[in-house]
Amino acid sequence: MNRIEDISINSPFRYAGGKFYARTLILEHIPRHIHYVEPFCGGASIFFAKSKVKNNWLNDIDIDLINCLKVIRDNPNDLIELLKNEKAKKERHNYYKNIYKPQGDLERALRWFYLNRTSYSGIMNMKNCYWGYGEKFSMRPENWGRNIMRTSMKLKDVKLTSFDFVDIINEVEDDTFLFIDPPYYNADQDKFYTHSFSKIDHDRLDKVLFKNKLRVKFLLTYDNSDKIKEMYNWATAIYTKEWNYAINRTDDQKNKTNKKGKRYKGKEIFIVNYNSLVQSELFP
Repeated sequence: MNRIEDISINSPFRYAGGKFYARTLILEHIPRHIHYVEPFCGGASIFFAKSKVKNNWLNDIDIDLINCLKVIRDNPNDLIELLKNEKAKKERHNYYKNIYKPQGDLERALRWFYLNRTSYSGIMNMKNCYWGYGEKFSMRPENWGRNIMRTSMKLKDVKLTSFDFVDIINEVEDDTFLFIDPPYYNADQDKFYTHSFSKIDHDRLDKVLFKNKLRVKFLLTYDNSDKIKEMYNWATAIYTKEWNYAINRTDDQKNKTNKKGKRYKGKEIFIVNYNSLVQSELFP
């Protein structure tokens, strides 16, 4: 029987800009490693898709996201108990978004998890956090508990923090592999995330990776931007990647739309500081 550490599972969250649909393409470029770090973990789709290694560290500046992961890791049964009678209803979404006042980390995790699972594309910026649950496309509430428990097992002994990405990258051990998935350079990302990422932040990321390029390996994903390609002309390689993904819009409280099943092309670049085309398979 396979250990949960070696099993590929889905992220417990829906996450705008997440790499769920690009997982196979990304895994093909990941080298063998014993130290793994995500400075911008978000939904952490790549961590959950790959095998765990000796040391695993997930970081995100969003303290509520990290708090929810910590509760899932350390107190899954308590969260499952609070969610066990919940239904995916627009009225409950409104309650958790606008009325519910959480007391303590467990209730903060409850609110975050419910809204994330029932909001369109998992957008957690409250200005754009709209009801978006669909029976055909969303994880049903009766399955939330099993998902939380499986996620908790994979998160065991994983380091979870909410620090600035520069501090994370400077602190990692030598020979660490970093999967780095920052907000897009050209996107209007303030609509989706609770923390903005400025042009200065993109420059800071470039500088800290250049500073550490000889002691770590990294795979950095970005939108296909000429400015980013220019910034990272010092990297070993930049690959243009494309994949299919679907947006299943069910209900938008703001625009009163009902659009389902549209398929789009994801187009990004992968930036690496190692020869990623000769890597051994992660799952032999």
